[in-house]
Amino acid sequence: MSLHQAQPIYRAGEPLENARAVMLMLHGRGASAQDILSLAEELPRDGFCFLAPQAANATWYPYRFIEPLEKNEPQLTFTLHWLGGMIQQARAANIPHEKIFLLGFSQGACLALEYAARHAQKYGGIIGLSGGLIGPDGTPRDYAGSFDGTPVFLGCSDVDFHIPKERVMETRDVFARMGAEVTMRLYPNMEHTVNRDELEFVARMMERVVGSK
Repeated sequence: MSLHQAQPIYRAGEPLENARAVMLMLHGRGASAQDILSLAEELPRDGFCFLAPQAANATWYPYRFIEPLEKNEPQLTFTLHWLGGMIQQARAANIPHEKIFLLGFSQGACLALEYAARHAQKYGGIIGLSGGLIGPDGTPRDYAGSFDGTPVFLGCSDVDFHIPKERVMETRDVFARMGAEVTMRLYPNMEHTVNRDELEFVARMMERVVGSK
């Protein structure tokens, strides 16, 4: 059982039962759900329910994302399973998978990207802001399934202390190989943060989905 199940889920936008699309927003290590939910103020809200869960102790898993996978167990497996439960809540509200978005920043981005890779199918969009797939260099990336044209956005600094740009590039290649339409942008000398260009790109991704029937 994941410790995160006992934590609150913060919401913005449309009530889930009235929404046409859902965005799950996963905060970074040491941050809060309210932090990442504040990005919703900069994004289109028409038709969208934004759900931002709080991680127990503000941490999704204990160690850096590039550590050996077993070092982050069992918390990583529990958390990935819990995230699947969040998606099932959206599905139970009659939101189709192709109108579910996963967005994360930093540790939350790593979690969202790893979950998506392990559960590949058509999503509304996958957004990794300063993150990459989990595991040390050389981790096998033999994920099954296809993204069937899912739009994916990866944005990061080219000198991020926490996220090596090589991992962002590897993540791009893995998702493209699995059938996603990937856009990657590396921003020169940017701090570990979210910038205006990233939010504008995400907004366009969202508008394309809620505009479709």
